[in-house]
Amino acid sequence: MIDIHCHILPGVDDGAKSIRESLEIARAAVSEGIKTIVATPHHKNNRYTNTKQSILEQVGELNGHLQLAKIPLTVLPGQEVRVYGELIEDYERNEILTLAETQYLFIEFPSDHVPRYTEKLIYNLQMSGLTPIIVHPERNQELIERPGILYSLVKNGALTQITASSLAGYFGKKIKNFSFQLIESNLTHFIASDAHNTHSRGFNMREAYEVLEDTYGRELSFILQENADLLLLDKNIYKEVPEPIKKKKIFGIF
Repeated sequence: MIDIHCHILPGVDDGAKSIRESLEIARAAVSEGIKTIVATPHHKNNRYTNTKQSILEQVGELNGHLQLAKIPLTVLPGQEVRVYGELIEDYERNEILTLAETQYLFIEFPSDHVPRYTEKLIYNLQMSGLTPIIVHPERNQELIERPGILYSLVKNGALTQITASSLAGYFGKKIKNFSFQLIESNLTHFIASDAHNTHSRGFNMREAYEVLEDTYGRELSFILQENADLLLLDKNIYKEVPEPIKKKKIFGIF
């Protein structure tokens, strides 16, 4: 299994605080059946700045520690970029890091809204040869209230990644149900852990895929896992035509 979203690098953001914690996270990953992780530290989210070169160096150091500890896990470089106005310029300055140096780039929205310039930014990213992946849209308050925004972005070429813990119900019923809606409307393309530690923000990948198989069958679970493989190979992923989410009527109230 491949996890394309994890905060395993030590001391760079709100994930692992030390090499010891990084190794704990690595062991937890292996116990889940994960063989490869893309390290995705936060970048430009008002708290953390982790540029491309610094991440490449730290990933190399962590892989060295994993080899010494004989933990059968490979860590690849990535970045979780909070959207901002100068993102394209910083990419051209070689400060932005795609996932495992492929065409795929993680972009993150603030938790409560989607910036107005997002549609234009996603278009410009694609014109620069990148494929943007919106991380954890199921936890964005504006997207929950106005899912048509996400439909428009996906229709215009963006991909999305939902969090395993969301699908497994650890963020609450509302977010779990919205995750199901995203899947049913072909509005998501990857499942990843977004793991930060081994206690409050763990992997839950195996559990998420079990929920997925129980609800939708083995084929969809296989496709989403295969998409992570295709991403690392820098190939086009499997995706269906997106559909608008229809708000369900509950007790006579929309």
